[in-house]
Amino acid sequence: MIPLLRPGRLIALALAAAAIIVPGLSPASCSGFCPDPIVAADGTAVSDRFWFFHRELGREGAITVRLAAMTGTITYPPPRHDRIVSGLVPWAKTGIIVKDGLRQGSSYAALMMTGRHGLRFQHDYLHDAAVPGTARWLRLTRSGDVITGYTSADGARWDRAASATLKGLPETVRVGLFAASPGDLTLRETGLGGTIEEVRFTQAVGVFDHVTVEGSAGGWGSDSVGSMNETDWEKHHNASGVVSKDGTIKISGTGDIGPLPEEGARAIESSLVGLPLALLILVVLGARSAKTVATATFVTGLLAIGTVILAQSPDSLLTAFRVIVGCSLALALCTVIAHGLGRFRLLLGVALIALPAILTAFPLLPDPVAEWLLRVTPAAGFAIKQTLVEYPQVTAHYAPSTGYHPLPGWAGMAVLGGVRTDRHAEAR
Repeated sequence: MIPLLRPGRLIALALAAAAIIVPGLSPASCSGFCPDPIVAADGTAVSDRFWFFHRELGREGAITVRLAAMTGTITYPPPRHDRIVSGLVPWAKTGIIVKDGLRQGSSYAALMMTGRHGLRFQHDYLHDAAVPGTARWLRLTRSGDVITGYTSADGARWDRAASATLKGLPETVRVGLFAASPGDLTLRETGLGGTIEEVRFTQAVGVFDHVTVEGSAGGWGSDSVGSMNETDWEKHHNASGVVSKDGTIKISGTGDIGPLPEEGARAIESSLVGLPLALLILVVLGARSAKTVATATFVTGLLAIGTVILAQSPDSLLTAFRVIVGCSLALALCTVIAHGLGRFRLLLGVALIALPAILTAFPLLPDPVAEWLLRVTPAAGFAIKQTLVEYPQVTAHYAPSTGYHPLPGWAGMAVLGGVRTDRHAEAR
């Protein structure tokens, strides 16, 4: 019998494939339903949920407001979790915005006050710039595709804050006031020192007066971009929306406008939760079998990982190719390393290769320890699957257990390749 076709090896390869495919195609990680991600024009998955008080704006025009007050609510924060408190999360935001319609993911530019990061000028989800000062008079102008923000301390003398070119804006866009507030994120420590995310509902409220719009036609509309008014707080205390009285506009909203999708959208990383278990099976197989099993491991990885990734209809085929081929290559290299570990290769392979991957994939270890393991062990190679990016304007838990690797993909593969080269040299 051909060595590769021995029943035990075929069973191990089939189990490894199943460990990847079964959880990868299961909707359980999204509580039974995985919504399609919101994507910007460039295909980036984004958040785009806020309350919008808006009207039409032509190719030339401006909106001017004074931000009279900004308040907010945070529900059940630690340590007691029994109170609803007044307060703003760091990236709560309210201000003025020009947006290409009400569709989630459409192009925009906004000038805003935030909870703890001062004035900001943001556009098209990825771009964020700090605006000096604490001025409360805000203005956005439109000239064709160019949106420019200005601030003023008194409504008379204006300073240019920043500008952005939003290519392809239609003749008529929407302009107005907005409010958004992402969830309050804290980390709860587990028994071994790992941390689990806890996110609570928050709401931001902006109060504006001296609202004027130039170059506009039609009346005001009030809409949520994305779903809102579904929580008990909104239903029974303060519904997100707009209240206009005596020249003052009060706008309340939740959600976020930014470069990371809100909870529920499924990333590639979350689809490959079975990869550590598959690695364990393949490391055991590699330690006990001939080096030729590496080729079978690579092919198995291509089929299993490819099935999971392509089933999601990825927006970027280049990214899908990188993840499928890169992870398959990493699995194959790990089996080669396991086989070259000497007399105790089974024990060493599990301890040095599979165990770090398993321990860092789940919130078991303190984040610094998990990051260290993913810098110096062969598990570093699986950074090749990372698609998530750390953005300073988004509060998130950037840790191995949430899919963030400390090394870029090429560096992780270099660590894995270096280990493989060293072991190969020792074997000779």
